[in-house]
Amino acid sequence: MERGAEINLEDAVPGTRIHLREDLRRMRWTVLLCLLSVLLLALPIAYLLAGNLRAPSSCSSQVSQERGSRFLKQRAVATVTDTLSSAEKPRAHLTVKKQDLVTTVGNHLPILQWEDKRGLAFTKNNLSYSSNALVIPVSGDYYVYAQVTFRGPIESCSKTNSVTEIITKVTDSYPEPTQLLTGTKTLSEKGNSWFQPIYLGAVVSLEVGDKLMVNVSDIKLVDYTKEHKTYFGAFLL
Repeated sequence: MERGAEINLEDAVPGTRIHLREDLRRMRWTVLLCLLSVLLLALPIAYLLAGNLRAPSSCSSQVSQERGSRFLKQRAVATVTDTLSSAEKPRAHLTVKKQDLVTTVGNHLPILQWEDKRGLAFTKNNLSYSSNALVIPVSGDYYVYAQVTFRGPIESCSKTNSVTEIITKVTDSYPEPTQLLTGTKTLSEKGNSWFQPIYLGAVVSLEVGDKLMVNVSDIKLVDYTKEHKTYFGAFLL
């Protein structure tokens, strides 16, 4: 009996070893699967962290894109004007004519009326004259100028001590006229046949649809006898 028991135990040892090997193999695969699972879970977290770290640069990139967009729009306008030859650029030169006396509205000075077709006057390339104003057809930088010559004496006694000329801009987006250029001169002479010219001129950035006009302090003092004495114009640079 003892011999048989010994034989049975020996026979059992190889089977036990096989089971141990299989258990170890299963444990190894289990560990590998756990490691793979941890790696798979860590990938999305790492991606989210990397996205948060890149967020500030994305904001700065968006700001840069907006600035670039504004620059491109400005360049687009500049490109349009640059492609125009000198003969194609909008321009106008208006000359004085006898004025219809107008009633001043509120605090605004009277607006001068102009000749736009006869003599030295002209309007070209869609820079038009309408309702006593030059209407801008293309956005860009314009040289705007005007000279008004005042003369006296006037028929009735006047207490005027100075004369004023203003080039104003009117836009659809802003109800009140904007003063672009202003000139005032004191009348030092009082008597027969005095003359006082005021010349204004500057480069001004204008938009499509802007309207330019000339206001004066006293329309009765404007010299309308010669077109080279009082004139008004603009041209695209």
